[in-house]
Amino acid sequence: MLDAGAGALDYSPCRYGASKAVFRGPLRDLSWPYVAMLGGSATFGKYVDRPFPALVEQTLGRQVVNLGGLNAGPDFYLTDSAALAVAAGACAAVVQLTGAEALSNPFYSVHSRRNDRFLAATPALRALFPQVDFTEIHFTRHLLQVLRRADAGAFDQVELALRQNWLAKMRLLLAGLPARRVLLWLADSPPPDRADSLDRAPLFIDRAMLEALRPEVTAIVLTTPSPRARALAPFDMTYPETEATQAACLPGAAVHAEVAEHLAPVLRGLM
Repeated sequence: MLDAGAGALDYSPCRYGASKAVFRGPLRDLSWPYVAMLGGSATFGKYVDRPFPALVEQTLGRQVVNLGGLNAGPDFYLTDSAALAVAAGACAAVVQLTGAEALSNPFYSVHSRRNDRFLAATPALRALFPQVDFTEIHFTRHLLQVLRRADAGAFDQVELALRQNWLAKMRLLLAGLPARRVLLWLADSPPPDRADSLDRAPLFIDRAMLEALRPEVTAIVLTTPSPRARALAPFDMTYPETEATQAACLPGAAVHAEVAEHLAPVLRGLM
């Protein structure tokens, strides 16, 4: 469900082809040329009336299909061939970078559409952390917090595997997209030299990992919101009072406008 009830925006939910995922509408006509935008809740534009895919569409004068998924990562597309086919049919694609924790990997599996949901630990993780009870863990971020507290040395093995897994799956995702493809970094600060904090999104993604993907893409757009845009976020979003905590973690309308200002000229050049 995308309608959170009173105080929520109308996201005009829609589906494309045989995909099981529900995307933000209005539904676009795929028989006409379009740009595809893939990513998580920021690309979807949760709590924002006009997210950056809609703003870029207006600037370019070309259809933009918003394929962003709530709490989605690369597995959202790699497990949904119909959604990936829509992205592959675009004349250009933008991929918002999401964290390395939101992917099934050698240590745990995630939900195919809500990639922040922890489903199960593998035997390898149980062997590495025999002291951890996984029954009450439901989200990947919580899982990693528990693992680091339990054994920092063993956690380093998990972190390395998550980084390697993210690079492999990002390459797989990019290989299924049109030749003109753009990576979008959207975070409060630029890509760090070392991303080992569990509080900084996208989790575990550092500058070296972005550079490793540079040969696979046409451009990398780095966007960090201005202080003004961040300050406006609590006032330029629409959300129920019960979801104030979730809204505080997402970009507001002013941030979306800045993202569109960075993306539109790059895409115009590719067209």
